[in-house]
Amino acid sequence: METVTLMALAGLVIGFGFGFVIERTNFCTMGAISDAATFGDFRRFRAWMLAMAVAIIGAQALQAGELIDLGESIYLTANFGWLGAIIGGLLFGFGMTIAGGCGTRNLVRFGAGDLRSLVVVLVLGIFAYMTLRGLTGLVRVEIEGATNVDLEAAGLDSQGIGALFAGAFGAAAETMNLIVAAILVAGLLIWCFMDSAFRGSPRNIVAGLGVGLAIVAGWYATGVLGFDDFEPAPLTSLTYVAPTGNAMVYLMTFTGATINFGIASVGGVVLGAFVSAILRGNFHLATFADVQDMLRNIAGGALMGFGGVMALGCTIGQGLTGISTLALGSVIAILAIIAGGVAGLKYIEWRL
Repeated sequence: METVTLMALAGLVIGFGFGFVIERTNFCTMGAISDAATFGDFRRFRAWMLAMAVAIIGAQALQAGELIDLGESIYLTANFGWLGAIIGGLLFGFGMTIAGGCGTRNLVRFGAGDLRSLVVVLVLGIFAYMTLRGLTGLVRVEIEGATNVDLEAAGLDSQGIGALFAGAFGAAAETMNLIVAAILVAGLLIWCFMDSAFRGSPRNIVAGLGVGLAIVAGWYATGVLGFDDFEPAPLTSLTYVAPTGNAMVYLMTFTGATINFGIASVGGVVLGAFVSAILRGNFHLATFADVQDMLRNIAGGALMGFGGVMALGCTIGQGLTGISTLALGSVIAILAIIAGGVAGLKYIEWRL
């Protein structure tokens, strides 16, 4: 089987399982932030942290076993885009709040029949592609050109946290990486399971495990199954901002376009959510309550499309896939997304 076909099949299957789990367990980053900030309920937030721990364990195990080289991913380049991560993260976090969920959650809702999410996904995809290759891409290029830091000038070839510590203390990068991963994973697991409410919530535990394993599966698919001496697949895992824009372009230019892992995974998420919703009788069509509701969701989709590309990922792309590489930029991006989400919640409270 050709690598392109294999990657498309892998993306479809992994995306299907990912969408199925999210629809079935109600895994939602925006919901997790909202529950924690508004009601003091951290169960869904802990599910996200559990997924993060599982993703780190899996990605670092694949790296340690020399099955993949995470240094080939976009997250660990020496081109450190700190301001893009901050601006993009804040905009994405704010946008996902006013749109009722991140890009992934809206793909899942669309699969379950929510036509509001279809509009959000379309707007997100348009603005993501515009920021990659179109009009708003000019803003991105200017910000990156003016603020990105070339770490190679400081003798560093990666923005990995382990590599940064290794450079500071003169230790081996691989050793420091494993130490950082072990400390972070232990802290996350202890924090998750020290809470009796989370331990008594099997749905959230399953959500964290399932979502985290999907990230690991993505790394394995593109890094191992997609390995080819002549045309290897780009090393990546699940992320749903740029691939959504690419998926829209693929649908419109099918005969002259090539499918990839990310595009196929977008379709897989929608299909997996659809099947899950049908099986449990949760599929129903829904639309906007009024004009203001529609405008708010359109604005949220636009902010997520632009912000997600600026930040190099979304709550999944940076919050799980990027974090699993232990990249400093991913840490900054996800903290900015959380801050933007909290700001969005405050904005909604003020509007009400």
